[in-house]
Amino acid sequence: MKRKICLILAIIMILSTLTSYAFARELDEEKFESDVEFMQDVIKFVLQDYQYEVDQDDIINGLYVGFFNVLDEYSVYYTPEEYQSLIDNTAGEFTGIGVQIIDSEGQVTVLTPLADSPAIKAGIEPGDIIKYVDGLDITGMTIGEASAIIKGPEGTTVKIGVIRDGKNLNFDVIRNKIVTSTVEGKILENNIGYLKITEFANNTVELAKKELDVFDESNIKDIVIDLRNNGGGTLKAAIDMLNLFVTEGPVVYVDYATGEEYVYSSNLKQQKYDIAVLINGGSASATEIFAGAVKYKNEGVIVGTKSFGKGIVQSLYRLKNGSGVKFTTAEYFSIDKTPVHKIGITPHIVVENPKIDTSKYPEFSKEQKPNLGDVSLDVLSAEMILQTLGYDVNEPDGVYDNTSFEQVKNFQDDNNLSAYGTIDIATQNKLYSELLEYANSSMEDIQLEKAIEQLLNN
Repeated sequence: MKRKICLILAIIMILSTLTSYAFARELDEEKFESDVEFMQDVIKFVLQDYQYEVDQDDIINGLYVGFFNVLDEYSVYYTPEEYQSLIDNTAGEFTGIGVQIIDSEGQVTVLTPLADSPAIKAGIEPGDIIKYVDGLDITGMTIGEASAIIKGPEGTTVKIGVIRDGKNLNFDVIRNKIVTSTVEGKILENNIGYLKITEFANNTVELAKKELDVFDESNIKDIVIDLRNNGGGTLKAAIDMLNLFVTEGPVVYVDYATGEEYVYSSNLKQQKYDIAVLINGGSASATEIFAGAVKYKNEGVIVGTKSFGKGIVQSLYRLKNGSGVKFTTAEYFSIDKTPVHKIGITPHIVVENPKIDTSKYPEFSKEQKPNLGDVSLDVLSAEMILQTLGYDVNEPDGVYDNTSFEQVKNFQDDNNLSAYGTIDIATQNKLYSELLEYANSSMEDIQLEKAIEQLLNN
């Protein structure tokens, strides 16, 4: 039997949860009550005459999702399960492919793949529109719904179909445990420090200070700060980080929906380090606060490609029933009120890194499992990849001979697979992921080289 919905109670629940938030705009009470009454009548009418059974929870969730869909692409409603998943992710560990995604006009879009994640190794890039997950069209899904489908048990494979520059691309990505360590430090040649920051999290500044202590012990004065594919984080972490590198004065202006403007400043009296900052299209939000302050205060050189252009701030609220909402509450501006949203930060030195070319390797069919004596493009691809990875095979010809058979077994044994020689789907996936990892590690990092060059010539 169909259950009736009391829309008024639903809306009162969400509004009462947010009573602590001051409304920036005056609410037309009379119109609001009239609108709510009208919507209640419409829902009752539909439920009474709709042919099929409908779940009340689905209706309520649909109501909230629709409510937030009329806002910008960063404003989201989370069911209790989705909200808990979000909180678990921020705890620093989860199982998935390692991408930050947003809703862009109804499309699930990659904001940035996480560093060293299965997604980045597979070749997924910032701006990719995720269209299919294991053949299911996810267009129109909420970010929470899409995340739940993309995630899965560790070691399983998920087929991700994306649209990039109008082209359809498919990636087979092996899910893995994603541990979000936000800071990596090391000392490069010529006594240059390298600080890679993957996210501005609550503990990022503390971790960065530990790396700087190591640099100080070696009397390092030149530092490359790598913010490529850093999708952002908290405003506070970005401000605290700027206090380590940029001198005193305003570093960001935040205009809230309430009409208030907060000006955040650095209190650093004198720069201790000369810095070069690396950014790209996956650098967004809090990352752009940091890069913008460095650029517009002329206290470092920015190298790479233009950043994403996300200059707005979201606040996260937990609702009474365990669900949650995240919506835009402010816009920020860089030095001298320079806008960032949908504009981004253009580097002082624009330089592209070369992209991986895997087009010469035939794609695995993922349908056949070649064995000794078979002849196919799958065998040819396996032979070519094995040769590239340094395995001693004969000249690739697509014929699965004894030499290739033995090397496939060696590869399987090296990668904890069943070493029985059949080029099964798991082996095909692993061959391709190892090829991408090899290509990534062997590609020249021109952006980093240019940043180092700037520091040495300063």
